[in-house]
Amino acid sequence: MNEFKDKTGIITGATSGIGENIAQNLGKKGANLILSGRNKIAGEKLLHQFEETQSHFVAGDIKQPETNKKLVETAIENYGRLDFLVLSAGQLGIGRLADLSLEEWHDTIATNLNAVFYLLKYAIPEMQKNGGGNIVIIGSVAASHAFPNHPAYTATKGALPPLVRQLAKDYGPEFRINLVSPAQVETPLLFHSVKAFENADEILEETANKLPMHRLGIPQDISNMVLFLLSQEASWITGSNFNVDGGFLAT
Repeated sequence: MNEFKDKTGIITGATSGIGENIAQNLGKKGANLILSGRNKIAGEKLLHQFEETQSHFVAGDIKQPETNKKLVETAIENYGRLDFLVLSAGQLGIGRLADLSLEEWHDTIATNLNAVFYLLKYAIPEMQKNGGGNIVIIGSVAASHAFPNHPAYTATKGALPPLVRQLAKDYGPEFRINLVSPAQVETPLLFHSVKAFENADEILEETANKLPMHRLGIPQDISNMVLFLLSQEASWITGSNFNVDGGFLAT
């Protein structure tokens, strides 16, 4: 039996990279999805991959509380319930700390941390009406490892592991809440990230060769962990951080 069929979930950052791949995999398993992204054209293109009544796209900036509230309202209006969340949107904020503009610093915090708060604040009460649910947040190995010229990114990702532990304590056993922390995965975000290095053209190949698995990650590597954590096979797992990193943190 497919346990995701007729379950309803919200996926942020769904129009590219890891978020898009997670959406595709959950859609194939029959989940009803509320998809979030800023690019309306990309969102409409994504909708064509699902059955007509299976998904809805909400265009908007998750830095705004109203966008997150609209995601939850869309789930309830169309499906009457909300079962899971996958928070996948992210922003890099590249630059040495003294060189970062105030706007870039605040935007990175707003995207990577404030938006997590907003969605959880609006979603948790609705999920409680149906006995709770399952939440997976996409973090980063940057919570445990410094990267050149990524101060805003590492600061925001570093806040997520303790937040997830706190939420697991406060909302168990109704909710299971976990964090998945990728290393270098082949996504548009990664290709933008390497611009922080002087040898951007060479760094990806060098990174892959240094990893114990001798390759960069692909979005499916992360999706596999997310779908496992959303499933009943992970029914005794909460408050945990899973580094899906090809062995990066072992180097």
